[in-house]
Amino acid sequence: MRDTNFGFPRVPPTSSSPPAEAAAEPSPKRRRVGEAAEEPPTPPEMREEALERLRGVVRDSVGKHLYSSAIFLADKVAAATGDPADLYMLAQALFLGRHYRRALHLLNNSRLLRDLRFRFLAAKCLEELKEWHQCLLMLGDAKIDEHGKVLDQDDDSDIYFDKDAEDHEINIKSAICFLRGKAYEALDNRDLARQWYKAAIKADPLCYEALECLVDNYMLTCEEESELLASLQFRKEDGWLSAFYSCLIRKHEKEYVVEAKFKELERESCSISSSSSGETLKNNIDVLACKAEYYHQSGEYQKCWQLTSSLLERDPFHLKCTLVHLAAAMELGHSNDLYLLACNLVKDYPQKALSWFAVGCYYYCIKKYDQARRYFGKATGLDGTFPPAWIGTGIAYAAQEEGDQAMAAFRTAARLFPGCHLPTLYMGMQYVRMHNFKLAEQFFTQAKSICPSDPLIYNELGVVAYNMKEYQKAVQFFELTLGHTSSSQNEMWEPTLVNLGHALRKLKKYDNAVSYYEKALTFPTKSLSAFAGLAYTYHLMDNFEAAINYYHKALWLKPDDQFCTDMLTYALESSCHSTARRRIV
Repeated sequence: MRDTNFGFPRVPPTSSSPPAEAAAEPSPKRRRVGEAAEEPPTPPEMREEALERLRGVVRDSVGKHLYSSAIFLADKVAAATGDPADLYMLAQALFLGRHYRRALHLLNNSRLLRDLRFRFLAAKCLEELKEWHQCLLMLGDAKIDEHGKVLDQDDDSDIYFDKDAEDHEINIKSAICFLRGKAYEALDNRDLARQWYKAAIKADPLCYEALECLVDNYMLTCEEESELLASLQFRKEDGWLSAFYSCLIRKHEKEYVVEAKFKELERESCSISSSSSGETLKNNIDVLACKAEYYHQSGEYQKCWQLTSSLLERDPFHLKCTLVHLAAAMELGHSNDLYLLACNLVKDYPQKALSWFAVGCYYYCIKKYDQARRYFGKATGLDGTFPPAWIGTGIAYAAQEEGDQAMAAFRTAARLFPGCHLPTLYMGMQYVRMHNFKLAEQFFTQAKSICPSDPLIYNELGVVAYNMKEYQKAVQFFELTLGHTSSSQNEMWEPTLVNLGHALRKLKKYDNAVSYYEKALTFPTKSLSAFAGLAYTYHLMDNFEAAINYYHKALWLKPDDQFCTDMLTYALESSCHSTARRRIV
């Protein structure tokens, strides 16, 4: 049967005599076709409550890394309100979801780039897109005065989303200065990058990334680092941070100075630790990694190895600690550990320079210098600002007597890392090897101006003075070397003791020379030079029996040593003549 109502609702039949009241008042449930039901208007407070709930869901989605959900919901909230804070929330969600072009387009169209936060987020999008010139244009023009303060900073920031939260945030100007520094560094303008990193840390000492770039990339000399630290204005409750920064930058100081800094850090850590966990910061991995680096710089490689091994058990992926661990393993010749560590790093971080640097360290440790150079080169290809790889390349070339290539690598490192004294120091060593002592002295002096507290520099200056027959000057430099080492001298400084003995012997201070030779022989690494020097000194003192004894010990280490063989012959002859004279008398 056909439907004659054409889809409209069927109307019930009406009675022939309806009541008067029913005719006067239509049924409230009955409405005309197409007529919308009348609903009470939604109160504004209920609509705002729903929007606030959606904002909370967006924040939660970001916290749970559900970026598509965050973008979807933030887009609806921004469309409903048009509020700048909601637009910013949407742009943040797009940025975190890696939709950089879309986020940049949204920010450009918002006409709110006068606000520093919008402009900073737009510049971060350009950073991810590697458009460095556009990034700098987005951040605007600004200059730095001689004190590192920012001039002409556009402070037209009239939209703040939570003024009460500003006290718990890193200053937006500090973040902008840091981003400028990254842009200039990517454009190979390291001078301006250094200035902006310094401006960032001065604007807010909590901006640790800026100090990390300055320290890890060796952009400042030791003196400049100390000046920068002294210029930072820490809050009263941030005393622990000042102490930590002090431990971070001072690795070549004397032992009692460094220990005092770590004790101060432990004391200051109480300000951020609860009464039940006051030792938390003392055992923090970053703090202990700083201490391990100090052990490495002072030549206490076994201590360094033990500490970094325990730290990597707690956190196997702490990369700064891993780098120090690699250096200690190389010095101790732990090739098996280097192999395992390099394999794990390449598996976990194939795109990081540190991983391939570790492979190079392994090959260097087993004396396969060609392969070591190749992997050091791969590390510099992945990250041209990774200092250990450049220095490792130069050292690998030097181990194969390829001085020109070694010097080229050291020059590159010296240019890229002006605050690192090691490339300059190693260039001086190369000139010593070439017997060009004047040029070597210039490079050692330059290294001393960069890092005046490294004892190795004074040892090399003493070697230059000794070879130039300035023995008194050599003695002074060798004594300075020992003065800059830790109170518990280790075998790393055995050559310095032998050098000092040689210089004193040249000055005919035989007793003093003997004492330093004997001190050098107390270390497990007994060298031929120490035995030969001691034997020769006793020979000059006409103590032939002692001289013969030590010549024999030297020849036990190297039986074909020509000097000891000849001098042993002379000592035996002199001893025979002396015995004969005594018998005649």
